[in-house]
Amino acid sequence: MQCFTAPNPGPMTGPGTNTWVLGKGPFVVIDPGPNHAEHLEALYRSCNEDIALIVLTHTHRDHAAGAAALRGMTGAPVLGMTLSPDDGHQELSALPLLPVSKLAEFAIPGVTLTAIHTPGHVANHQCYYHQESKMMFVGDHMMNGSTVVIIPPAGHMASYLASLRALVNYPMSSIGPGHGDVITEPNDEIERLIHHRLTREQKVLGVLSDQWLTLDQILERVYDDIDPALLPVARLSLTAHLIKLCEDGKASKQDGEHWLLGSDTWRLN
Repeated sequence: MQCFTAPNPGPMTGPGTNTWVLGKGPFVVIDPGPNHAEHLEALYRSCNEDIALIVLTHTHRDHAAGAAALRGMTGAPVLGMTLSPDDGHQELSALPLLPVSKLAEFAIPGVTLTAIHTPGHVANHQCYYHQESKMMFVGDHMMNGSTVVIIPPAGHMASYLASLRALVNYPMSSIGPGHGDVITEPNDEIERLIHHRLTREQKVLGVLSDQWLTLDQILERVYDDIDPALLPVARLSLTAHLIKLCEDGKASKQDGEHWLLGSDTWRLN
């Protein structure tokens, strides 16, 4: 297998989006990445112009924008899940997608993949388990040494935690993330991420009180340990934590912006 990192580094993409190429011919491409001509041409040449299937972990632009162009170059179908309604971050040019059902298994010679629906980062997120190598390809579900942003309403914290736990059912040798290096201790990293999210949740509960607080008031106390430049991104994940606490009956929301401890008057509006 090969990994090609797209030339789209940034605060949300790290060193760039990883595109994974599986097989010995014909080939499967997981997440073609941005619509960058040189990146797509490199994929095409590396596969000897023999790409049988293009697979998307989800349809965010940094993972899926190159799908339509690569389909045009190869004639290969694009497999993935659509998101309805659009959350404003989707790459609609990737459509129409060949739909994939939950826990579907599909294969070409030498490549057998199991699709695992892993909502959380976004509702249409899929991970793919490569049976031959026992490697799990996780898109934006996990990143080596960092956390991914959860952006409501398409992103959902409780679903994210459940999806992390679901992966431990597979005998993984390693994890191929959508950004950053290969994760060589899969179960340890999953446990680390779950612990991190639940620890952050407890910190949110420790900040909430019987007085209404704004999101920004909570943010500055809960995320006092990160680079201030990352606070706009943390604000999104904080919202996801607060929504989960409301769903758990541990917090309340009022007028779209104020939050407090307890469930007497909670409503998501």
